[in-house]
Amino acid sequence: MPAAPISPVKRKQVLRVIFISLLLDLISFTFILPLFPKLLEFYRNLETQDDTSSLLNRILLGLNTYKRSFSRPISDRYDIVLLGGALGSLFSFLQAIASPVIGTLSDKYGRRTALLWSMAGNIASVALWVAATDFRTFLASRVVGGLSEGNVQLATAMAADVSDDKQRGATMALVGVCFSIAFTFGPALGAALANIETVVANPFATAAGFSLFLIVLETMYLYLYLPETLPSSRARSRNIGATVKTGSEQQKHIRTNSHSLLNFTHFIFILFFSGMEFSLPFMTYDLFAYSSSQSGRLLGFMGLTASILQGSVTRKLHPLRVVQLGVVACAASFFMLGRLTTEAGLWGAATLLAVTTATVVTGLNSLSSFEAAEGERGGKLGNHRSWGQIGRTCGPLLFCTLYWWAGRDVAYAVGGAGMLGVCAVVFGALKAPPKSLIQK
Repeated sequence: MPAAPISPVKRKQVLRVIFISLLLDLISFTFILPLFPKLLEFYRNLETQDDTSSLLNRILLGLNTYKRSFSRPISDRYDIVLLGGALGSLFSFLQAIASPVIGTLSDKYGRRTALLWSMAGNIASVALWVAATDFRTFLASRVVGGLSEGNVQLATAMAADVSDDKQRGATMALVGVCFSIAFTFGPALGAALANIETVVANPFATAAGFSLFLIVLETMYLYLYLPETLPSSRARSRNIGATVKTGSEQQKHIRTNSHSLLNFTHFIFILFFSGMEFSLPFMTYDLFAYSSSQSGRLLGFMGLTASILQGSVTRKLHPLRVVQLGVVACAASFFMLGRLTTEAGLWGAATLLAVTTATVVTGLNSLSSFEAAEGERGGKLGNHRSWGQIGRTCGPLLFCTLYWWAGRDVAYAVGGAGMLGVCAVVFGALKAPPKSLIQK
């Protein structure tokens, strides 16, 4: 039988805990983003001096072999960027493996239990970063983090647990706001902390240590204040190993979009979007000789704009309209990026990308949550996230390969055409749930 409706007081409590914990988690996660170039340069210089056959040097040799396969020369300046991209793809691949498992376990044992075990893995990951005086240890920290990070998907599942269909879009926008705030301020804070050297053997230990402090603080906060949100019907049924739904309950959870269609839409959107996202530093350097700080200001502007849009626009629109708005903005930005010649054009395209960041993934998460019954929500949302992470694993490699082989114009034209294909799926195949389900 369905779980009893959650009280407004408890819902407000859960959403407050979700917001604070997710904000702490994402700020900690984004600390490392601006540090990747200097951090990887530190390990490269260290291991080049000590051992030319080290793991890092073997990886760099493989990346340079790949780089030399292109007909156009690629500056050595991009060696570290390529290495950072490879590590990002590894993290996304591990997330694609772990997300469905974490989601399914949360359906069986509860969101709170799954999240606390996930946080234990996050603590181990960041602790390894604090102790990473060599590349092997740092790589281990990324592997552990990729396999254990579950805060985002479980926060999404918990937000869906405490929201009815009418509240779903606004609640998912709250999760999106956390992303935008964290990506606006987290990288800048991480860069500032990296200037404080406390451990000679690991110049980034201060940033890593503060990241560890935030993760431990988040874990304690969750342990003390997070109630279980798993619907009681599933909590009772897990003891007999199966969920038996009545005919009326099964009918309640029949929606107009299949999970396969939503997962495929998520995959192809992230495939193109992540490739373009990763290519931006190359393009801004090639066209306008942007420094890291200038690129950081551009990304900060996008994050701040996305945060404002999520708080003012995304939360008020139906999730399907949110997705439609975002994919159209993304397609337009692709074609602008392929043809722009001025910085004004770049900032215009960045504004469209901020619209995309504020809308598409949030809307798709909402639509996916409509499809899931109470007892399978964690697993279904985990699968949905997994498909997005597969796209993020492949997108940067495929798009940058095209960028270097065929040039900027062709790469962004192909990306724009691909995004038009995404638009066709979103406008032609996805449908809004019946009004009776939205206006309950």
